Amino acid sequence: MKTIATSASSVQLVTQGDLTEGLAGLGLGRGDVAVVHCSLSAFGMVVGGEQTVLASLNETLGPEGTLVMPSQSWQLCDPEFLADARFDASARRAIRDALPPYDAHLTPTRSMGAVAELFRMQPGALRSPHPHRSFAALGPLAGHILGSQENDDPFGCSSPIARLVELDAMVLLLGVGFDRCTELHHAEILSGTLQGDVITNGARLKRGERTVWTSWSEPRVRSDDFADLGRDAEGDGGLVQRVTIGRASCRAVRARALTEFATEWFRMHRG
Repeated sequence: MKTIATSASSVQLVTQGDLTEGLAGLGLGRGDVAVVHCSLSAFGMVVGGEQTVLASLNETLGPEGTLVMPSQSWQLCDPEFLADARFDASARRAIRDALPPYDAHLTPTRSMGAVAELFRMQPGALRSPHPHRSFAALGPLAGHILGSQENDDPFGCSSPIARLVELDAMVLLLGVGFDRCTELHHAEILSGTLQGDVITNGARLKRGERTVWTSWSEPRVRSDDFADLGRDAEGDGGLVQRVTIGRASCRAVRARALTEFATEWFRMHRG
């Protein structure tokens, strides 16, 4: 990795080779299944940007590997669920009536980052059917991982995350912390600490030639203590691997071990 001087500051240059070396240091290898959460800006300046990050992941996994990323689309949520204080009840109804339907090919991600947005548009990439909590995947196991995702139980036992746990996928946090680790929501469900705590949501969905508004109740998941859980997981000898790529702290942990740890952690700390 090189640092170059500019008139304003020093810039950390990160190349595809640097990324590939770092991913190998995290234990990622050919044929693995990996779910990735990534902040492009955390690395410094990646030469080629998000295209280079994807090239490095694909090079490391090879054609026999399967890559997965969250592709959530919060902009399609029920305005009542989002509870934006700028809009009164009348405005929220107007927004709801004007929302486009979820389209796995067209609907953009929201707050997932540049790498995830480019990834879901890759030729051959699949996307799960949930209008808000979808995942995208590319590789031999993509169809199996994304096969189903219930609107009212997006992180439960029939979800893409559950299948990632079954496959013992590698969870990669590239320049982000455990507060961005969507997989922990599955452990929340398994822990039983969300029992009975539900919230109403909905979306406009295609039903043949028609578009209809559909409502449902779903678990009220939370992430306010994920960073604390992550610190404890990193202190649990050997559970989490860590390297630095450019300026980014990067972590890797197996989905099965993380889920087991997190399920017990939630039971202990949430009561």
